[in-house]
Amino acid sequence: MAYDIDMIKKVYSQMADRVNKAREVVGKPLTLSEKILYSHLWDGETSKAYERGKDYVEFAPDRIACQDATAQMALLQFMQAGKKQVAVPTTVHCDHLIQAKMGAAIDLQSANKSSSEVFDFLESVSNKYGIGFWKPGAGIIHQVVLENYAFPGGMMIGTDSHTVNAGGLGMVAIGVGGADAVDVMAGMAWELKFPKLIGVKLTGKLSGWTAPKDVILKVAGILTVKGGTGAIIEYFGEGATAMSCTGKGTICNMGAEVGATTSTFGYDDSMERYLKATNRTDVAEAANAVREHLTGDDEVYANPEQYFDEVIEINLSELRPHLNGPFTPDLATPISEMAVKAKQEDWPINVDWGLIGSCTNSSYEDLTRAASIAKQAVDKKIKAKSDFGINPGSEQIRFTAERDGLLQIFEDLDATVFTNACGPCIGQWDRSDRKGDEKNTIVHSFNRNFSKRADGNPNTHAFVGSPEMVAAIAISGRLDFDPTRDKLINEDGEEVMLDEPKGIELPTKGFAVEDAGYVAPKEDGSSVEVKVAEDSERLQLLTPFEPWDGENLTGVKLLIKALGKCTTDHISMAGPWLRYRGHLDNISNNCLIGAINAYNKKTNFVKNQLTGEFDGVPAVQREYKKAGVPTIVVGDHNYGEGSSREHAAMEPRHLGVKVVLVKSFARIHETNLKKQGMLGITFDNEADYDLIQEDDTFNFIDLKDFAPDKQLTIEVVHADGSKDTIKANHTYNEPQIAWYRKGSALNLIKEQNAA
Repeated sequence: MAYDIDMIKKVYSQMADRVNKAREVVGKPLTLSEKILYSHLWDGETSKAYERGKDYVEFAPDRIACQDATAQMALLQFMQAGKKQVAVPTTVHCDHLIQAKMGAAIDLQSANKSSSEVFDFLESVSNKYGIGFWKPGAGIIHQVVLENYAFPGGMMIGTDSHTVNAGGLGMVAIGVGGADAVDVMAGMAWELKFPKLIGVKLTGKLSGWTAPKDVILKVAGILTVKGGTGAIIEYFGEGATAMSCTGKGTICNMGAEVGATTSTFGYDDSMERYLKATNRTDVAEAANAVREHLTGDDEVYANPEQYFDEVIEINLSELRPHLNGPFTPDLATPISEMAVKAKQEDWPINVDWGLIGSCTNSSYEDLTRAASIAKQAVDKKIKAKSDFGINPGSEQIRFTAERDGLLQIFEDLDATVFTNACGPCIGQWDRSDRKGDEKNTIVHSFNRNFSKRADGNPNTHAFVGSPEMVAAIAISGRLDFDPTRDKLINEDGEEVMLDEPKGIELPTKGFAVEDAGYVAPKEDGSSVEVKVAEDSERLQLLTPFEPWDGENLTGVKLLIKALGKCTTDHISMAGPWLRYRGHLDNISNNCLIGAINAYNKKTNFVKNQLTGEFDGVPAVQREYKKAGVPTIVVGDHNYGEGSSREHAAMEPRHLGVKVVLVKSFARIHETNLKKQGMLGITFDNEADYDLIQEDDTFNFIDLKDFAPDKQLTIEVVHADGSKDTIKANHTYNEPQIAWYRKGSALNLIKEQNAA
């Protein structure tokens, strides 16, 4: 039986009435996304048609998922909310704090030792507040969710940007910051601007070397890293229904890389097969009873241009394998063109590592397709030229893959099988062949490839591909290898070619596992004591942020003007910094250390206007805070792209930054800034970014009149005494302005609970 089956049945029992009412109010057929959104309104059945991209709407998500790196801060905040138990089903998954180095058993043992304080904290908080706990080694959050919790037509939020993976099972699953999750845990509504809709029509059928991953690699090339911002991507068509459920999950997962709110597919036979294979026949039967409401209306898919804000059509029969990168996940190159492009761009041709796994591509089918290539190399006497690393998605996947001989195939090729965890995908990788900052190339089946992300080396050129393509390229050792036409020389000196990959959608013997790694909470956790040592380097109880005094901000100094791409990895790095995710003051020492200073093109080297000296960003900001000087961060387009980590908002807030002024925001980061009581605003005229000088002082002359849809006026005073007056826009509504006034959304929650 599935977890929380009664909750799922309740959702389905309400769906027909709510969808029919929404269709009546909207006055036209509905997409799947609209059906799920309108059936999860906080107030129940809708009485109005919401305007996409404009109206803020309150929703009632069905469940929450948190990974260990973000769960620490989320649960530290929830502990302040004054609640005895979470209001909706919630889980915590320990997958981020396990470093890949020697192999699964040794690495897991090391993580359990080095991070025991954090794991014990998360387990005790989970036990106290009725939260399901998945132990270290149980698996990567999104694969575990797909196997156990995702269900068609549901709405879920998670404190990780790749929560969207659950769209592979027909959910609207959205990545959020911890403060958003705390709202829902505390029994409050969750607010989201009603998304725009992008329809992707898939015709034809995948075959040969082309995989589901190539669909999203192609879409990323079309939309770019910000083209999906504020929108749900809904896939449909014969190509969609012909694809496996886990293949759909791969596509939805990497939708985060185009900025999409989420991505989803309509319920179909592949989802039913997957539910039954993962011991959720009860969910499949319940879904079948409301099947017509778990996909878009026929008229929508027949005439998509009338119902979506944008439509993309991809013929899967013509789609070819891609590699995306380096340094950005939307630089899409067909494999057939890589040789020419790599030479033009002077990308390192020799490939040092091939990495398979991550939350994007760690299913049983993924492993079988990659293993079919690895098996050929063994059988045809081809020695792999690159190192291999494998991260299974869950203990269930690992156990089943080992039983069926898949892992042995990789080991025969001298691959290292790492723990069922994120590992290199998030920088948790002690790379065995690290050579300073040497220029090099790796290929992986992950989702992101920002500079320094996998191994901390800014010169590592990381390329994203399907597991089977990663396997083929790693075996060849060359970035320009095209397995559809190129030959390899085996140990006998013979020319051989790799045959097309073959995959198995679901294990013929069924899934198996001895210990999945789940720990159920106590029914009554009131007696559970959660301890946080005062001298801990890893955990720190939170102190509420100070409320706004209601006055204009004046004398604001520039901390940093960030040049170009500034992701949450640049604002709050992962890797070794993950150890401090539960200690706000300690992790604030990485605040903006990866951002490029527009004036000297260096990282972590900015001018202290109080002394005229240059120092690291956190050090300079701590001096401003000590002196009581407010500061501002200025940024470029899509500021805060990438991970949902709210630390990227909490760190500058903790250190005393008052304002973030940019050309445009990534959705999750903008919300995180609002939740933490920060002023996140955008240039009315993007060219004003160029007016900002290193020694500037900013005066917000009408902030006292802060109101929805009202521009803010900023006086920018330059060092020579000259001034520029610029306008800034914001998207704050009345409730969000209340967060700002109170100092944070959490402060407001505490006040309401105390009333």
